[in-house]
Amino acid sequence: MKWLWVPLAGYFALPLVATAVLSLWQGTRGYGFAAYVTLIHTPEMWNSLFLSARLAVETIIAGLVILVPAVFWMNLRLQRLRPVFDFLSVLPLVVPAISLVAGITAIYTGPDWLVGTANFLVIPYVILALPFTYRALDVGMRALDLRTLTEAAQSLGASWPSMIMRVLVPNLITALLGAALLTITIVIGEFTFANILLFNTFAVYINHIGSTSATQAAALSLLAFLLTWLAMLGVALGGRRAAR
Repeated sequence: MKWLWVPLAGYFALPLVATAVLSLWQGTRGYGFAAYVTLIHTPEMWNSLFLSARLAVETIIAGLVILVPAVFWMNLRLQRLRPVFDFLSVLPLVVPAISLVAGITAIYTGPDWLVGTANFLVIPYVILALPFTYRALDVGMRALDLRTLTEAAQSLGASWPSMIMRVLVPNLITALLGAALLTITIVIGEFTFANILLFNTFAVYINHIGSTSATQAAALSLLAFLLTWLAMLGVALGGRRAAR
């Protein structure tokens, strides 16, 4: 069993090595970093990356503003509704993305700064990240003695908003960090919603480059993979810190 990690490591490492080799291929000139240099000097790549980063931040803020009070109240006073919360949280995993985006575009109307702009993607992204954000917050809150914290804060005259911001949130740093990093990985890699709604996010740009330059697409895929693994490393380190 101790040698089992060798084929497993090869199974995951070989595709990455092959992608890295492809990203360095320069045709008859051999290998080099021409694809990376070209990407660095391509404004469209940076625009798509910054757009995905901005949408990730907006999705994190919107998701936490909605879910932190809801999950807190469920754990404190509405334990009987936990099965309902659990059921709703997994729906985005079973509903096809194409159906979800079709329903959202048909139902939602609003101001010009939301509908018709990239900000509109925040709505489906919050829904898409719901299973992961909810689970991270629920695990974090179940580890706390919410009733004692709430009674202590109220005995000192704290209002509900003040109690959430000054008592609950500082005790949920690890859970909030995990939810945020998982949301980043989802938004950076999401393709279906942005492509259907015609927004040039990072994933859409990778797909576009894949039809014109295989080496640049490989380089961008490695960059997306690196960003995802850095986020997951942050989640792991946060969980280890909490365990200590």
